[in-house]
Order: sequence, then structure tokens, then C-alpha cells
Amino acid sequence: MSDTSLGADRQRGSDYADLSRQVRAAGLLGRRRGYYAVRIGLVVGSLAGLWALFGWLGESWWQLGVAVALAVVFAQAGFIGHDAGHRQIAHSRRANDLIGIVHGNLVTGISYGWWVDKHNRHHAHPNTEGKDPDITVAPLSFTADQARRRRGLSALLMRYQAYLFFPLLLLEGMHLHANSVRAVLGPRHIARRPVEAGLLALHLGGYLTAVFLVLSPAQAVAFILVNQGVLGLYLGCSFAPNHKGMPILGADDNLDYLRRQVLTSRNVRGRMFLDIVLGGLNYQIEHHLFPSMPCPNLRRARPLIRRFCAEHDIDYHETTLGRSWAETLRHLHDIGSPAPPTGVAMR
Repeated sequence: MSDTSLGADRQRGSDYADLSRQVRAAGLLGRRRGYYAVRIGLVVGSLAGLWALFGWLGESWWQLGVAVALAVVFAQAGFIGHDAGHRQIAHSRRANDLIGIVHGNLVTGISYGWWVDKHNRHHAHPNTEGKDPDITVAPLSFTADQARRRRGLSALLMRYQAYLFFPLLLLEGMHLHANSVRAVLGPRHIARRPVEAGLLALHLGGYLTAVFLVLSPAQAVAFILVNQGVLGLYLGCSFAPNHKGMPILGADDNLDYLRRQVLTSRNVRGRMFLDIVLGGLNYQIEHHLFPSMPCPNLRRARPLIRRFCAEHDIDYHETTLGRSWAETLRHLHDIGSPAPPTGVAMR
């Protein structure tokens, strides 16, 4: 490697160090315990209120409305588990893990340990072929190489994957539960496996017992389908805008950390209500650059980081929620077309 290349690499590495100093000086990495106390209280209170309403309504088709509302609360609990997994809430690892396991395994029915392992691999190599588990999701194809390997029914589904994307998200809730159960029962290492397995069993057993005890069989099945369908759709619509349709890097890519995280991420602009609905994940660029930054600080960090990227000629991509979905679907359509593009997938 030439002296010029080494100098460029060192300069790029120092770019992130410079940005980190600015972020720390602005106090954006400080914990926000009051914010999270209120947020957790609202989730717990909403959950208790909805289950009380469920018991009061009894055998009624109005319970489908409760199913929708519960799906929203489950997703919000999942966002809290996400923040705990990134050590955003408490100072100690143990406290964050406790919050994450309760909101993940017990409240939402998703294994915290399994999800954290998968999500950390995504953060280390976002949109990178062969390394990011979030772009290896059957039956979808996110890269030209994945598309070329499809055969038979899989190839047929791939051609229409842009149209199937949102319907498939209705199954994502069930998919997360199934993967969680496989993880805690399988051979892979899961920290606190007995605790995770016990809380998952408590969630599943309590959920099914309540639903089938109070509702008729037809109503119970409808309740579960609506609840899990809305949960999967909500989570999928919250996570898909973050990276889908953004550049995909080759496995041997050597971009520095700053540019890898910014160039593969997309921000979704909107008002404070959108921050709440998406759990702060609409500031995906800021989140990927500083995963431990508390969620409410991401909005404050945005202008600083956007200005820094402009000064260093780094493409900072931000759009509306609707356009982010359109970009995702356009990418899926292009990959699924009879002659998918080759090389790096660009938006």
C-alpha cells in the first residue's frame, strides 16, 4: 500500500474521531433516565389497561380492536428492548439486559439474546453481502447474486417480490416468535438461556390461555391473526426504511466506519409524532454512527451530523416515510426483474 493510501486511510479514521469529539462535547451521549422511565411507564400502563379492557369486553368481536392496539404496544415494547440492547437506557450492562429481557421475552415474546446477537452483526456490517443477516431474508432477494441463485418457485416469487413485500410483513411477527423459540431451544449460545426460555414460555402460555379462555375459538384465532399480523406489519414498516434500497457493499469492501454507516443508512424526516411511531429509528444515520446514543438525543444530533457529512462530502440521505417505502419497493422490483442489475445495488 502506498504512503498516499495510508495517509488517506488515517485521515478517514480521524474524521470519525473528530465527529465523536463534537458529539460528546454537545452532551449527546449522556443517559436520559427520566425519558425512559416515562416511556416504560406508558408501555406498562397501556399494556395493563388493554388487558383489563380485554377481560371486560369478554366474548366479543370488538376484541379485534384490542388486538390492533396490543400490537402497537408490543412493538413499542420491542423498541425499548432495542434501545436496551444498545446500552442506551442504563449505565450498567446488567440493568440494560434486565430491561431488554423483560420487554423482549416477557412482553413481546421475542428472544432478547437471539435478537441482540443478530442485530449486532447487522450494525457491524450494514448492507454488506454475506455479513449482514438483515439482507439474507428468504424468500426475498436484496442483491443480484441472491437473485441469480433463485430457482423454481423461489425464482417466481422473486419476480413479484415488490408486490409481496407488505403482505409478507404480516407474517413477520410469527417469524420472530418462531426464531426466538428455535434459538432458546437450539444448540447456539444464548446467555441466560433458562431465564429467556422461562419468560418466553410465560408470554406464550399466558397469551394463548387468555385468548382462548375469554374468546370463542373463531374469535381467538381471528384475534391472534390480527394481533400478530399488525405487529409484523408495524415492525417491518419501521425497520424497512432504514437500509432497504440503499447501497449494498461487497463482502471485501474496505470503507471506513463513518462512511460505511452513513452511506448504507437512510433517515426518515418528520415531526415528533413520527419519532414516537418509529421509536426513533427514523434517525438511522445517527443511530448507526452512535448506537449507544439515547433515542431522544438522535433528533438533536441530526443537524450536527448532517453538517459534518456535508463538510466532508459524504452523501447523507434523508427522505419522507412514503418515499422511503417507494425506494425499498423500487429496489426489490429491480432485483426481481428478469435481468437484475449487477454490481453494487444503488438507490
